[in-house]
Amino acid sequence: MKRIIRKLSLFVICMLASVNGMLAQSTLVKGQVTDDQNHPLIGCNVVVKGSSNGTLTDLDGKYSITTSLNSTLVFSYVGFQTQEIKVTGNILNVQLKADVQTLEEVAVVGYSTRHKSQIVAASMSINYSPHINTEEYKSISENRFKTAAEDPLSTFSIDVDAASYSNMRRFINQGQLPSADAIRTEELINYFSYDYQLPKGKDPVKISAEVGNCPWNEKHRLVQIGLKAKEIADENMPASNLVFLIDVSGSMYGPTRLELVKSSLKLLINNLREKDRVAIVVYSGSAGEVLPSTSGSDKQKIREALDKLTAGGSTAGGAGIKLAYSIARKNFIKNGNNRIILCSDGDFNVGVSSTDGLEKLIEEERKSGVFLTVLGYGMGNYKDNRMQTLAEKGNGNHAYIDNMQEANKVLVQEFGGTIYTVAKDVKLQIEFNPAHVQAYRLIGYESRLLNKEDFNDDTKDAGEMGAGHTVTAFYEVIPVGVESSFTGRVDDLKYQKKTNKKNST
Repeated sequence: MKRIIRKLSLFVICMLASVNGMLAQSTLVKGQVTDDQNHPLIGCNVVVKGSSNGTLTDLDGKYSITTSLNSTLVFSYVGFQTQEIKVTGNILNVQLKADVQTLEEVAVVGYSTRHKSQIVAASMSINYSPHINTEEYKSISENRFKTAAEDPLSTFSIDVDAASYSNMRRFINQGQLPSADAIRTEELINYFSYDYQLPKGKDPVKISAEVGNCPWNEKHRLVQIGLKAKEIADENMPASNLVFLIDVSGSMYGPTRLELVKSSLKLLINNLREKDRVAIVVYSGSAGEVLPSTSGSDKQKIREALDKLTAGGSTAGGAGIKLAYSIARKNFIKNGNNRIILCSDGDFNVGVSSTDGLEKLIEEERKSGVFLTVLGYGMGNYKDNRMQTLAEKGNGNHAYIDNMQEANKVLVQEFGGTIYTVAKDVKLQIEFNPAHVQAYRLIGYESRLLNKEDFNDDTKDAGEMGAGHTVTAFYEVIPVGVESSFTGRVDDLKYQKKTNKKNST
């Protein structure tokens, strides 16, 4: 009888072990994450509870992750309630609900004469009160018409930035009109990509031109100048030495500031390869390195370093910039992509903080060969003028991130253009024929105008183009005789392009 009991016990133990083995067996779980309106959530964090195994949803809100049956998946997204769901099969679709309580209890950062990051209680929306709006924009003076007989040459630096468009959208979504100085016309135009011809051979850039009717004045013509930078396949892109420079001061507190920064950079991390490296520098009252240069293959380590960041204190932006450049130089990759990615609202108030001071600092630091990408966040206190200056003087680009969709556009869809420079100091000089053109004006690019002699001066700084970037510029032209003397042929327009000698064609 004892032998029978022992055999039964062994049989039960074997069955239990078999069942436990089946439960622990790995399985691929797929699904889609949406909001309560069934819109896909891009960049939603999906993590196996109690582990470092995680992933992000793609452009369609879809994900796939390897885990075990009966494990728990944690779904988290800025502005939505976190959900924990047990895995019972291979398909798991999730609908997240807006976290109304979080939005209602958001603290709004105000300002006093003594403390920058005084916290003011507010049970309203996440937007700043108009009474404490301290946003700053550089004054824009619209370009005037010039006569082709006296000034036939028009010279300017290209601009691939598109920050004004997403910033304008943010105002409109809040039911407000943006300040006139918040709108740089060329950035609205260049927010969209255009189907220009790709350059051939070793040319980094292809230029094209077209003439058409002017929609706001039927007697005038509109000249379109288009540039297209060469494209580079992901596998052929050079190794990257990146430094994430993150503002963690008090003004960056909140779901549309530091929390959005973290989620944005996690999208970028997904594109990193083993040969790429990332360091993280933060600054508030002082600056410090929170993650030494780390291989792109160690994605979870980089994500965990981001997750630990919290906001509080004043803003020593100048010190942060100096430290970031120092670390970038220390880990410099020859013939690679060496770049700082600054994430901030631009509200510097400790150390070097003025626009002029920051401009001089960046002009000196850029000599190291390290590029600068500026990602703007926040609302109500956004210092667009400083962020634009940093991008222009730091051989980089400037984007304003108002939501995860914009982060995905800048850091995933336009990854090559944002991160990899293929043409440095690109200038355009257009010559108008006075026999056909009475007068002309450049639409936008007010801060990018150059003197005609600057075109051949390789020491004169100009804009950079990333892989696959397009640039569009428009001229409003008044033809000679207006009615019939201007043929509208592209032959009537002589155009040239120039890049720095090291990248020239």
